[in-house]
Order: sequence, then C-alpha cells, then structure tokens
Amino acid sequence: MSSEYKALTLETLPERLVTVESISKRVGSNPSNWSVSEIGDGNLNLVFIVKGDIGKLIIKQALPYVRLVGDSWPLTLERAFFEYNALVRQEERDPKRVPAIHYFDRSQGLIAMEYLENYKILRGKLILGEKVSGLAEALGKFCARTAFRGSDFFMKAEEKKADVSLFQNNVELMGITESLVFTDPYFEADRNHHTSGLDTIIKILRDDVTMKENVQHMLRKFTSNCETMCHGDLHSGSIMCTDTETRVIDPEFAFYGPLGFDIGMLMSNYLMAFFSQPGHRTNEIELKDYQDWILEIIDKTIQVFYQEFSYLWKNERTGILYPRALFENQGHDSSEALNHILKESWKDAIAICGIEMHRRCLSLAHNADFEEITDLKVRAKLEARNLLMGRELILNAGSMTEIQTVLKMAKVFNEKDPL
Repeated sequence: MSSEYKALTLETLPERLVTVESISKRVGSNPSNWSVSEIGDGNLNLVFIVKGDIGKLIIKQALPYVRLVGDSWPLTLERAFFEYNALVRQEERDPKRVPAIHYFDRSQGLIAMEYLENYKILRGKLILGEKVSGLAEALGKFCARTAFRGSDFFMKAEEKKADVSLFQNNVELMGITESLVFTDPYFEADRNHHTSGLDTIIKILRDDVTMKENVQHMLRKFTSNCETMCHGDLHSGSIMCTDTETRVIDPEFAFYGPLGFDIGMLMSNYLMAFFSQPGHRTNEIELKDYQDWILEIIDKTIQVFYQEFSYLWKNERTGILYPRALFENQGHDSSEALNHILKESWKDAIAICGIEMHRRCLSLAHNADFEEITDLKVRAKLEARNLLMGRELILNAGSMTEIQTVLKMAKVFNEKDPL
C-alpha cells in the first residue's frame, strides 16, 4: 500500500488490500470475489466487514477527524497505533478476550482483525433485554487481569516505564476524555446537548461545588496517576457478545491511569442500562426480572474482579511494588497491603462511575440506552434518576465501601420521580 493516507471506501478497499498477504490469505486472492460492507456506527472510525472465498475480516481505519462531528474537529491517525498496541497488550494479559490482530499499517491508521461472527454489541443486547451467560465472569476477570498485569505489581520496572512513556503520547484521545468526561458536563460547553426537561437537574449538578471539586480530584488522578494500562473507554458499546461468549474491542483511548478506571466505567454503563429499562419494555414482570439481572451482573462482576485480582496478587506479584522479599519470604502477610490497594481503587471506581453517568447524558457522545427512548418525558425522567445517582456516587465515593450499597441506591433512585 502507498504510504500516503487515503480513506478506504467500499469500492477501493479490495484493490488496495488484496496485495497485503496477511489479509488476502484470510479472505481470498481474487478481489472481485470480495464482498465489503460498512458497519461502523461509532463516533470516530471507518469499520468494514470483508468477506471472500476463504474467510472474513474486520478492517478498521481511523479518519483524520472525529466522525461524529466532521472535519471541523481534526484528530490524529495515531489513535490506531495506540489501539494496536493496547490490543497486543490486552491479548498478553487476558488471552482470547480481544480480537486477534492480523495486520497493522500505521501510515494508513488501519488494523485488520478477527471478525467476531455471531457477536453483537452488548449495549444493543441490553436494550433488547437479552441475557449473556458468563458476562460477569468474563469482564470481571478482564478488568482484574489487565489492571494487575499492566501494573508495577507484575511488570518489570523498565518495561512499565517504557509503556507509560509510549501511551502518554496518546494526547489527543486523552484530551477528549479530559474535556468530554471530566469537564464539559459541568458548564455550558459548546458541544454539550441534553434531553429537554433536565434543566433543573443540571442546575443542581453545576451548582454543587463540592461535587465539582471531587470530579476535578479524579481528573487530577487521570492526568497524573499511571498505575496501569486502562482500556480507557470500556462501555457497553466496546463489548461484543453471543449468548455465552464475551469479547472486548476498541481500546483506542488506552492510557496508563488509575487501577479503578475501567471497572468504574463498566459499572456506570451497567447502571445506565438499568435506569433506561422502563423506556424499552412495559411488561412489569419482564422489566423487574431484567433490571434484577443487570444488578446481579454488577454484583458478580465486582466479586470476580476482587477474586481474580487477589489471586494474581498472591501468585503473580513479581514487580517492584510490595515484593515478596518484604512480606511472604519473611513469613509476613501482605493481605492488608492488598486490602488497602483495593479500597483505594474502589473509591476511584465509584467516582469514575458517577462522572461517566453524567457525561453520557450531558456531554457530546450519549448512550443509545437513553437516546433510543423516543418519548422525551420518559427519557428525561430516567436520565434524571441516573444523573442524581451519579452525583451521590461522586459525593460519597469514600464511604461507599460495598457494592451492595451501590445496588441498594440504584433501586431507591429507580423509584424516584425527580422531575
């Protein structure tokens, strides 16, 4: 392929990529037999399914701007480089949980990867009321394994420092998070939009100085705390599932940050799915059953995270932090150190959860969980519940030490009519 960047199209893709051996040997050598369809519905990139005589692949290409907005918001192609590197590391740290990579072209911002046949985006399944067996186990372990194995608890110090240095260059996408997640929801930012009827709720949030201080405390951690490599955008649209299998995609926002970041963002998306359910189904029995299932998934995900992280602490703690030479090798117990770390990370996760619950209703990129509710009065009521609970999480992150406290709070807010 030429080193000059050109965005792929349905027509040009076969001719341009058939010469790439790692692609043609998986799709077929005759481009006239290739079938190409575009499936990208995200905010940033082009995504194609390519089918041929031999097999199928996903081709993902970065555009030199934010697709959701257009070329008025330029964006580096280098985000594909960070996504590629994140996928490589995630595969090492939790094998078979991310799509296999078959080709990467940095100059074209292009990645060819495994086609996850029969998988659907988790957010869509949650909207439809579909259940996924093993979801909590898969994601709890993914968050624990990537958090632990990307940290100084496990990595060699020189490798960790080199990795931090590499991902700290993901400046533009980290900048999007810094603005859209941590800052824009709390003032009249240009790209903000929200459902009509929420003005009184938004005023409560923006008038709450203590809450905004807590958000900024978390932003300070985002910008300065390099504990582990985070997916950076682990929402229900970055997860694909069958009825029994779960995979994680789209880590282009990857960065080195707080241990609790990914699990907090994941939890927020479960909670938004929970609050949105009355807008998607009216049968009271089905509604209660499915909302209860979502809460069970949250509970189980957190349990699995703690269990797996603790297992790795006991069996894979080979990095420079809390070395066995200071504890186990001297006959000393390191469990109190582990508990301290988990408590600190949980506090961060709770704060991140609340912040993400705000930005998905008030900032630029909203969730389909709420956006697909066409009755704006119903949508506003459900978003108001979500926003006010998010505020409580941010304000009380330090005291909410148990997941059951969060789940009980969700049930209380689910019965409120804050408008």
